[in-house]
Amino acid sequence: MPDGDTIAAISTPPGIGGIGIVRISGPRALEIGNILIAGKLQKNRVRFKKFLDATGQALDHGLCFYCQAPHSFSGEDVVEIQGHGGPILLDMLLERVCELGARLARAGEFSERAFLNGKVDLAQAEAIADLIESGSRAAAKAAMRSLEGLFSKQIHELVEDIINLRAYIEAALDFAEEEIDFLADGSVDDRLKSSLDKLQEIIGQAENGRVLNEGLTITIAGLPNAGKSSLLNYLAGYDAAIVTDIAGTTRDVLREHISLNGIPLRINDTAGLRDSDHPVEKEGVRRAWQEIAAADRVLLLVDASIGMTEADESIARHLESTGYCLIYSKSDLLDGSSDKNADALYISTLSGEGMEELKKLILGNF
Repeated sequence: MPDGDTIAAISTPPGIGGIGIVRISGPRALEIGNILIAGKLQKNRVRFKKFLDATGQALDHGLCFYCQAPHSFSGEDVVEIQGHGGPILLDMLLERVCELGARLARAGEFSERAFLNGKVDLAQAEAIADLIESGSRAAAKAAMRSLEGLFSKQIHELVEDIINLRAYIEAALDFAEEEIDFLADGSVDDRLKSSLDKLQEIIGQAENGRVLNEGLTITIAGLPNAGKSSLLNYLAGYDAAIVTDIAGTTRDVLREHISLNGIPLRINDTAGLRDSDHPVEKEGVRRAWQEIAAADRVLLLVDASIGMTEADESIARHLESTGYCLIYSKSDLLDGSSDKNADALYISTLSGEGMEELKKLILGNF
């Protein structure tokens, strides 16, 4: 359970705004609120009052209300003060609240107290942070579903299924001498398979939530001059990377952040993968392999005008353990009679051929 301290914090983001909020939570919240307004707050009623300093002079005025425990976010007595959104005013209000007996809340302490008081479970507490930090509408909707308890409900149901299955098996073992084969009908196998299926579904949902919140990391790999930087520029929507006919122009990792159908993407353009004695290019290749190992998706680009070379095949063999999507670039340089690899996607950043299919390939099931 939380300690007996009363905590306070500014609940609105830094900067200037029309409204600024100071929140107080704990056993002395009502007492502090009453002194601050020189009056008496009543639960679940909003009042417009002056907020006073130690000499009785007004620091600000605005709305304030009191939520009595346990009917509040934190499960404790909570007083919320809504004044003007100037940082100096809010600092003065918070300082006055602390003079009256509150202490500054630690980061996340209001949510921590809500969790310890049984107002939210761990998944919901984490969903609050995900909701606040969501970088897309899809991420916000997913976080809201978790906050409403849908994800927690699935986990609780799975735990209950496993507990019941364990009790059934233990009962079968305890009564093994009764000549009743509890396990003969195959129900245990069916129930265990059902639990495993639910577990895989939950793991998949958790991974989807991670992607919606953190985004996918896409690394573009291939030989020098395979069209990697051109693809980065196309996806970014501007010339983020220098594109020339000179092999080895890109010698470091170039990163761009974009949003595709509401999914945040981190696109990494890497140095061309080849053996080199040049120390700078050699370091670039080392970093490229490092980015490949950490990526969610690897796009292996092959110059369609040249075709798959032994060097391309060597890179592909190295990527077999991590997985990759084979992409033939510069398809605009092919004539109609050219044979195409049926297992690969052909794209052109000049004509736009295959780019919509590439976007679908990048997103996968999202």
